[in-house]
Amino acid sequence: MKILILNGVNLNLTGRREKGVYGSETLESINAEIAAYAKKRGAEVAFYQSNLEGELCTAIQNAEGAYDGIVLNAGAFTHYSYALRDAIAAVSVPVVEVHMSNVHAREEFRRQSVLTSVCRGEVLGFGKNSYILALESFLL
Repeated sequence: MKILILNGVNLNLTGRREKGVYGSETLESINAEIAAYAKKRGAEVAFYQSNLEGELCTAIQNAEGAYDGIVLNAGAFTHYSYALRDAIAAVSVPVVEVHMSNVHAREEFRRQSVLTSVCRGEVLGFGKNSYILALESFLL
């Protein structure tokens, strides 16, 4: 099983920004833990992060036929990117939406996702383990 772990806007700053919300581990460190977990479970993972909406759309489109699933933390794009929503809807690769924080317990604008309706599921509020739980959903 091949899974793409796709991270969006500002997630490259994980470990430096809003540590009370996102923790102090870097995205690279979190990715290493995900890779180790995936290897133990017999899965292969690839990682991609971009702050550019179009690059994320292209990564989703290019996943068609190359990956069995996508774990997507779109960051703030979650709340307004119809382009990402349409890219997800256009491919047959299942996508699980991920958020490290519980977005429903934060600012009002974070409580709405334009992506959820075209995703297979959503995992949120478990910090870095949200990625592991989303990955596991493909491995069950």
